[in-house]
Amino acid sequence: MSRRSLELVPTLDDLTYVREHHAVPGRTAVVMTMGALHDGHATLIRTARGHVGRDGFVVVTVFVNPLQFGKGEDLDRYPRTLEADLKIAEQAGADVVFAPAADEVYPGGEPQVRITAGPMGERLEGASRPGHFDGVLTVVAKMLHLTRPDVAFFGQKDAQQLALIRRMVRDLNFGVEIVGVPTVREDDGLALSSRNRYLSPQERRTALALSRALFAGRDRHAAQEALRARAREVPSTRARAEALSAIGESRAAADAHAVAKAVPGGPSAVRAAARLVLDEAARLDPPLVLDYLALVDPDDFTEIDDDFTGEAVLAVAAKVGTTRLIDNVPLTFGAAS
Repeated sequence: MSRRSLELVPTLDDLTYVREHHAVPGRTAVVMTMGALHDGHATLIRTARGHVGRDGFVVVTVFVNPLQFGKGEDLDRYPRTLEADLKIAEQAGADVVFAPAADEVYPGGEPQVRITAGPMGERLEGASRPGHFDGVLTVVAKMLHLTRPDVAFFGQKDAQQLALIRRMVRDLNFGVEIVGVPTVREDDGLALSSRNRYLSPQERRTALALSRALFAGRDRHAAQEALRARAREVPSTRARAEALSAIGESRAAADAHAVAKAVPGGPSAVRAAARLVLDEAARLDPPLVLDYLALVDPDDFTEIDDDFTGEAVLAVAAKVGTTRLIDNVPLTFGAAS
């Protein structure tokens, strides 16, 4: 049986009609976007379709949410490309694009009652963009109620947003599964973003420092993990020091006992490796203007200590010209064994 053709619905009544008049034996998935779709969004939609299967129902929302834009941000400038978005959504496997007007989502104007992101929403992105995550969570909660999915898909590029949505769903008992999808990158490493189109060729070259910094931190972490693993393969003797020296570490760093006790991929070294790339980018023309570089616990987005073990996120935000970009990579700091 061939899949149904894509339908564009602008109102909740239309969405309800489509859902009730299509027999959908499978699960319903939603992918929430602000439009200006690119291959990162298409990947989310394809992942949603693969998750719910042919019998499932995939809804893509296209809504530029005014609540999450602060004073002086690019609400009016944000690209609106609905016709192109519909083609991308259909090719990726969506059944419906729900593209409501602001007064459909917020009848009577901006809502007086909103969801508050709490302390985690005041860190990093929240500190740079006060109230941003309150607006994000309010519209996500609203869209979850309007679309009534079994599962919702969000990109890991917006790591803090994803963590807050997961926390909201858990804390407020939303009956929906949240799935994070890995960041999609261009061939040169730049994370796909609707805002990339604002960059001039020179600005784009500078912007590559974000991903290069993250990869430098990740590579430093991997090298330290390899060093520590090698150190544990040989006895705690002169042979261990010689083995460590042979894989590129200085004799001073090759003390067998110290390496055996070290936390793998020490967070301080990871931060330092990433910072070096960002400092160099600050001297480019045009320069990269750093907002933050952080290595955090994804449970609450607080900075991790050097004795931390478990999942972590190395995150960066910066401006190039007038365009603000964010990116991150996940890391795992393992316990000694």
